[in-house]
Parts: sequence; structure tokens; C-alpha cells
Amino acid sequence: MTAKTFFQKKTSLNAGGKLIDLSTPKVMGIINLTPDSFYTDSRKPAVDDALQQAEKMLIDGATFLDLGAYSSRPGADDISMQEETDRLLPAVEAIANAFPEAILSIDTFRASVAENAISAGAHIINDISGGQLDENMFTTVARLQVPYILMHMKGNPQTMNKLAEYDDVFNEVLDYFVAKYHQLKQLGVHDVIIDPGFGFAKKAEHSYTLMNRLQDFDILELPVLVGVSRKRMIYGLLDIKPEDALNATTALNTIALFKGANILRVHDVKEAVEAVKIWQACNA
Repeated sequence: MTAKTFFQKKTSLNAGGKLIDLSTPKVMGIINLTPDSFYTDSRKPAVDDALQQAEKMLIDGATFLDLGAYSSRPGADDISMQEETDRLLPAVEAIANAFPEAILSIDTFRASVAENAISAGAHIINDISGGQLDENMFTTVARLQVPYILMHMKGNPQTMNKLAEYDDVFNEVLDYFVAKYHQLKQLGVHDVIIDPGFGFAKKAEHSYTLMNRLQDFDILELPVLVGVSRKRMIYGLLDIKPEDALNATTALNTIALFKGANILRVHDVKEAVEAVKIWQACNA
């Protein structure tokens, strides 16, 4: 029997006044408003480029668009809150105006950046640090009453590679989610999605262990987001470049779907949507 036999996972999400059914997995398209993200083709620092990418992703079937203006690749340069805001807000405003039906997620660990983006038209906060890099994040999410993506990471993008040591990676990540979700519930946050944080303070073997046990996170009864798109756990294993990792990304995303992923966060929306359709056909 699978974990799904015993646990009733929450499969709905209220974002921007829209109730989104996650019992059929959804796709989140990545739009990096940065000049230095690890995958070159994902860099869309100009507003016009971000708009074009948003349009393409929505046409290809994305339910969510995830906008980030702070590169979280290992060893990336730290930037100021002001620079992150200046990169982010014009794109949020432009996309929200051009595509009012789009559900916009903001990839930031800074509470004030998140709040400004929500005011500019975004709907979801995606925090790689799980509130660890800004003590005001959880109270801000609770006050704004928006969905929150709770990711596991140790340290920060500059230090996380040095902290990729675990005795039992699954149980350490699970304990982290239990503690953080308890805090969020106490504050009255209603919609929480968990993200195991593939590649964040994790060696490839840690990430593959988490993927192998992905269905066991259902004990938390929360939707699960999987973000493995073109990451080192894929291209390092296969000795290829991120630019050549689409096929393997699709393979791993398909495995994630069969292990219970509710949201796939990807650079390549069309291929992820196709994977969801294959999953649906197998489960019909």
C-alpha cells in the first residue's frame, strides 16, 4: 500500500481568490529576472522579455508563474533588497496587467520584497529559506493571508553547499517541515505547500533519496512542489550541461508525478504539461 492509502492530502489552493484543484498536478513556469541564474536561457531581466516568456508559458499550459529576482544558485552573489525589488516589481506589475488571469508566485526570502510584490499583483510567496533568512516572513504571510511555499534549505545560497551533510536526510527534512508547519498553523496560515529543496544544501545522493521517498511526505497531508528542472542532480549525474538536460528533467518530473507531486516547477512548461497528461492517462 502507498502512503496515499492512509493520509488525506490537501489538494486545493486559494490563490488570488481562485480555488485551484491540485488533485490534478499543475505546472509552475520559472521566470528569472536575473542576469546570473544557472540556466542561461531562463534569464529574462528585461520586462519585455519577461512578458514574452509569461505569454509563452501561459499558452503552453502553466497554471502558475514563479518570478524571482535573486539568483539562488550555489555561490551566487548577494544583492541588496533594493536591487531585488527594482528588478522584480516592474515585471510583476507588467505581467499582472497583461495577464490578469495568471497566478503569480514570488521567489524571495525577504518579507518586505514579498509584501511589495503581493501589493503589485502577485498571489503566492515562494521562500527558499523557510523563514530562516527573515524573521518577519511568517508573520507577513499570515497577515497577507496568501499561499506559502515552504522549502527546505540550510544556510543561504552562498553557504549551502558547505552544509550538505545529513545522518538521515529524509527524516531531517521531514522534522523541519513538521516544526515549520506548526509555526505557520499557529499564526493562522491556511495554504502551505512543501518543497523538499532539491539541490539546496543537498548532494545529488540526498536529492535522489528524497525523490525516492517523495510519497512519504504525504504524512504531512500537504501539497508537494517539486523543482528539479535542469539542476545539477541531473546534469552532473549525466555529465551534460543544463542546456542539454530537458529530456532527463522530463523523466524525473514524470517519476515525481507518480510519487505524488502536485506542482512541477520548471523552465520548460510544454514538456511538463505533457508529462502531466501522460500521468493522467495512466491514472484514468
